[in-house]
Amino acid sequence: MGKGGALSDGVVKKILLSYTYVAIWIFLSFTVIVYNKYILDKKLYNWPFPISLTMIHMAFCSSLAFAAVRIFKLVEPASLSRQVYLSSVVPIGALYSLSLWLSNSAYIYLSVSFIQMLKALMPVAVYSIGILLKKDAYKSNTMSNMLAISVGVAIAAYGEAKYDSWGVFLQLGAVVFEATRLVMIQILLTSKGINLNPITSLYYVAPSCLAFLSIPWLFVEFPVLKQQTSFRFDFVIFGTNSLCAFALNLAVFLLVGKTSALTMNVAGVVKDWLLIAFSWSVIKDTVTPLNLFGYGLAFLGVGYYNHSKLQAMKAKEAQKKTQQSEEEQGKLLEEREGDGNGMGKKGDSQA
Repeated sequence: MGKGGALSDGVVKKILLSYTYVAIWIFLSFTVIVYNKYILDKKLYNWPFPISLTMIHMAFCSSLAFAAVRIFKLVEPASLSRQVYLSSVVPIGALYSLSLWLSNSAYIYLSVSFIQMLKALMPVAVYSIGILLKKDAYKSNTMSNMLAISVGVAIAAYGEAKYDSWGVFLQLGAVVFEATRLVMIQILLTSKGINLNPITSLYYVAPSCLAFLSIPWLFVEFPVLKQQTSFRFDFVIFGTNSLCAFALNLAVFLLVGKTSALTMNVAGVVKDWLLIAFSWSVIKDTVTPLNLFGYGLAFLGVGYYNHSKLQAMKAKEAQKKTQQSEEEQGKLLEEREGDGNGMGKKGDSQA
């Protein structure tokens, strides 16, 4: 009874911790999205400079990551050569800078709810780019699922009350660059055995991201900012916004490290529905029945995709265990045969 009670308490504690990690990630992700919308929207804080905002985030994250790695020695740096850094990390930094720039720019033109609906295309983009770069194999049933998600998003877009073509173009561009970044991480880093946690990721990627963003910033936003003599940098707004962005990176590591990437995908779906509800009820964005029907269809497609991935992971794990078991049995048989042969030779010599 005591042991059973202790086990039960341990399981309950583990479940509660998992839900806590999910709640922290949803809260921080939710906060960063709404905060960015507030800063960039011309009707709210009215500071429509997405490149500048992203550069502030990257500078803040780079500084904290540098302090954690080099000053306080909280995290060990990865052993990356100059060649690996330039050939593997820098391209990922370039893709990340484009993804963040375009996604933050979309908040100026589109509602929070509609952006979350467009983000449902992420699995479609990741799978398609994976096939193009020969990281994933083409499967007709998976592609049919991707088409169902795409049709759902298309219906949601058709039903959007405040549709803006430029905003949609920016968000779809952000999805493509982010999907390419995720696939390139597998090709350039994971396949080489290089695993970076969020602190070391920020330590290596954020400075290159900042450098890439400075190029369009000099031509697009710097001339406009230079003319705004009335603007005063608000340390409270931009400081807390950057802190939330940094905390979100840590929460991703906590959630994936303590649960799984699949848990984060499922939590992401919950977060998207919460953001749509918040956007409709608090920000007063218009959400039409056609919006919800289209996103509902896409949601079912994403849910089925995540379920398929989970089944594939379970099958792979079971196959791996079976293989290990067979190898262990083979070794035991070899050892027994070896012992038998040794005993037979010993008996012959005694005779």
